[in-house]
Amino acid sequence: MAKGASLSGFPEWLPSERVVEQRVIDTLRRVFELNGFLGIETRAVEQGSSLLKKGETSKEIYLLSRLQEVGQENDTPVEERLGLHFDLTVPLSRYVVEHSGDLAFPFKRWQIQKVWRGERPQEGRFREFVQADIDVIGNGDLPDHYEVELPLVMVTALEQLREFGLPKATVHANNRKLSEGFYRGLGLTDIEGVLREIDKLDKIGADEVSKLLVEGCGASEAQARACLELAELTAANGTELAEKFDALCAAHGIATDGSNESYALAREGLDTLAMIVDEAARIRPGSVIADLKIARGLDYYTGSVYETFLDGAASLGSICSGGRYDNLASQGNRKYPGVGLSIGLSRLVSYMLHTAGAHASRVSPAAVLVAVWNEDERTASNRIADALRARGIAADVAPTAAKLGKQIKYADKLGIPYVWFPGQDGAGDEVKNIVSGDQNPADATSWRPDTVVARQTVVID
Repeated sequence: MAKGASLSGFPEWLPSERVVEQRVIDTLRRVFELNGFLGIETRAVEQGSSLLKKGETSKEIYLLSRLQEVGQENDTPVEERLGLHFDLTVPLSRYVVEHSGDLAFPFKRWQIQKVWRGERPQEGRFREFVQADIDVIGNGDLPDHYEVELPLVMVTALEQLREFGLPKATVHANNRKLSEGFYRGLGLTDIEGVLREIDKLDKIGADEVSKLLVEGCGASEAQARACLELAELTAANGTELAEKFDALCAAHGIATDGSNESYALAREGLDTLAMIVDEAARIRPGSVIADLKIARGLDYYTGSVYETFLDGAASLGSICSGGRYDNLASQGNRKYPGVGLSIGLSRLVSYMLHTAGAHASRVSPAAVLVAVWNEDERTASNRIADALRARGIAADVAPTAAKLGKQIKYADKLGIPYVWFPGQDGAGDEVKNIVSGDQNPADATSWRPDTVVARQTVVID
């Protein structure tokens, strides 16, 4: 590859950018663990049969081949080949089944790991990127209170990231049962198809979605309009949501009595959604709202679905999504229902770097550079650095015994605020703050840097 060439969609952060990413990861992990989630890491590859469970995303899977097998892949069915995982939920479902005897249920896990998708790269969208997930998996059943608790954990985590330039985040919630019951009440049968097309509303608009519903899902013009009316329904609380939904059903001839199975299914989803909105409003007002155009065009969701948007960053799209899935993981007659959300961490970091102006306070984590007078005295400089490190002060040693001015310039280029001068001919050590110019006597066993500059941090322009 030519020098300086890059692969589109495969980001490589510079050291100062990596500092921002690492701070985001550390923040998310801290919030997740404060809420009792356990960390795991799964392998990068899964069987094709598992990866194909996620519907349309299957066309984005990267399959693996050994060099000597290139050209002979067609001899092996896709289901039996290995592919890079494109999310962390499918690997989690396999992990839970394989380790069910060793896990305590409900199993609450956090996972921050790379995934791969062969989609078209663009700003904030990559082919290789990091996701940050939390999920709760039940053994046989899973209480619906987790469907409000998990989005609130994510809101808390995203709120912690505002110090890095992230705008306020709001979770938009819907329920697949509500949508499915309404669609069936209209007489539609291709429910997965309708959900996938409705999921495109924000990207292509109502007119184009209506055409797709008619041409691809067998809907009439009237049925397509009704689907769009449901997607436009908004409400401030659970009571208003129920009233507006019943009015919409009545307008389209969907009976709202107990004999209508489609309405009963929709009502089950509506009651859960109303609980989520009302309970979230009680705990953290304005953090979760009902938005009936949220569909999550993925096959395995069975209940609540979520998309999360940042104020003033519509072009970024959803930065955190997920939902309830009851049938993804099973073992014989035993099912492991779950609910989870996933943050597109690389997308967030890209926004912070390129839009919010987040950057490291300095390139190097070291607070001190220990100068070297000559190579014969490097051992003395190393001892000073070790003494500082033993006390928790990040320290580096000058790479060469160059002229003192060059050593100071080296520290300045890395943003290291202090340069330490080992004492000579019986004189004591001194340390210079190259930002302020102050220089004072110092002892490696007791000296401490100014707390403002001692730690490498993330700052906003």
